[in-house]
Amino acid sequence: MTVQTDWDVVVVGAGNAAMCAALSAAEQGVKVLVLEKATKEDRGGNSTFTAGGFRFCHDGVEDLRGDILDDMTPGEYDSIGNLPAFSEEQFMDTLMRITEHQCDPDLAQILVSKSRETMRWMRTHKIRFIPMFGRQSFKIDGKHHFYGGVNIEAVGGGWGLVDMLMNAAERMGITVLYETGLRELIQDEKGAVTGVRAFGPDGYVNFSAKSVVLACGGFESNPEMRVRYLGQGWELCRVRGTQHNTGDGINAALKIGARPHGGWSSCHAVQWDISAPPYGDRVVLDNFQKHSYPIGIVVNLDGKRFIDEGADYRNHTYAKYGKEVMKQPQRTAIQIFDEKTHGMVRDEYRIREVTKASGETIAELAKALDINVDGLEATVREFNAACQPGEYNPSILDGVCTKGLEVPKSNWALPIDQGPFHGYVVTCGITFTFGGLKINTDAQVLDLTDRPIPGLYAAGELVGGIFFQNYPGGTGLLNGSVFGKLAGANAGQAAK
Repeated sequence: MTVQTDWDVVVVGAGNAAMCAALSAAEQGVKVLVLEKATKEDRGGNSTFTAGGFRFCHDGVEDLRGDILDDMTPGEYDSIGNLPAFSEEQFMDTLMRITEHQCDPDLAQILVSKSRETMRWMRTHKIRFIPMFGRQSFKIDGKHHFYGGVNIEAVGGGWGLVDMLMNAAERMGITVLYETGLRELIQDEKGAVTGVRAFGPDGYVNFSAKSVVLACGGFESNPEMRVRYLGQGWELCRVRGTQHNTGDGINAALKIGARPHGGWSSCHAVQWDISAPPYGDRVVLDNFQKHSYPIGIVVNLDGKRFIDEGADYRNHTYAKYGKEVMKQPQRTAIQIFDEKTHGMVRDEYRIREVTKASGETIAELAKALDINVDGLEATVREFNAACQPGEYNPSILDGVCTKGLEVPKSNWALPIDQGPFHGYVVTCGITFTFGGLKINTDAQVLDLTDRPIPGLYAAGELVGGIFFQNYPGGTGLLNGSVFGKLAGANAGQAAK
């Protein structure tokens, strides 16, 4: 097959950020090529493995019903008790607080201020959204009460999102080449990027382009880079998503003098079922995650608690607690629930592949899961004695806490005292890395002197400077969409 090699814009990657970039570039009336390293069956990068959740600014369910949720059924609407508004001030405060005020303020301003219009733009490309009934709400008096700032997901989750984006790309006349991965960037004598060298089914191919957008993910699937930047032991973590995010775009750009930027020693990492495979499973998808820990306790194999399970909403802590599990003996932790809260755990706890055990007593549970019996019994006894009275409400920061413990529980602290008791065994699952390339407010990649590299743009997980140490849930897909749209539009304009 003869491959066309002359294009206006080449987009590297085929996840959410890349496809938003491709759509936005195509809107400028230019010829767009998407290069996907994976096969067609494995396309979509990390986006496929997400729940499809988006954090963005809005004025509540009535506001959303007008455009983003314009095809929500009357029954779905009537089942909502509370879906709170999320203002730009709230978003910015959350983003800065969660990233320890290290988030680049200029990029943060774009992310927040463009969030709503980007969601509306995606809807014009027939991307459908729905409230996250199953994952981001608790039922109170038969009504869904949403919490945590990220309440809307793409229909069909990440898999559905990728399919809808691909369908939109087909309608826009965008070409996608599969099994074709970036190897290096091509420059002219003045340093402008004029194309890419890729390796495909028939070997090496040079694609010329007036603009290139890098949107092919971080380096979480590269064990050598994980150890180099995240530290000793990180070669042993599980990868939640695609095996193809091996830092290709980052390395190609660094090779031509791009500036590294952001949290290179930190990442998004969660509590992940210990029986999960080394990389993401395209059937189970993100259901290996175990995110109901705020309504239970988390212990290591010695039976000791080591995190404040109720420090904040799940969306504000889950991406940093995987790193804490990595520090525990055998990189293992156990989430424990008693019968009072076990019925409230998320659907991912009910999959066939889950690693769990139950016991009528704490000792019986400990023996079933190889936890130190004396240690776990002492921990539960001390925890129960430290629980303070209050009105328990899992949909808000209820202040029901412990007192006097070395590791507190700041909210949702109920005694673990009603059997049977249930334990779920988890390890660390890495989602994506935070270090990457430095871009400006036009999504141009900057060189080591902070000047734009002509013809080179970037978006998504390979951009550094947005997330540090931690991450507010639902911001990753939004980040990819906002900066993908921006990079694609500017790349397309430059190509014209």
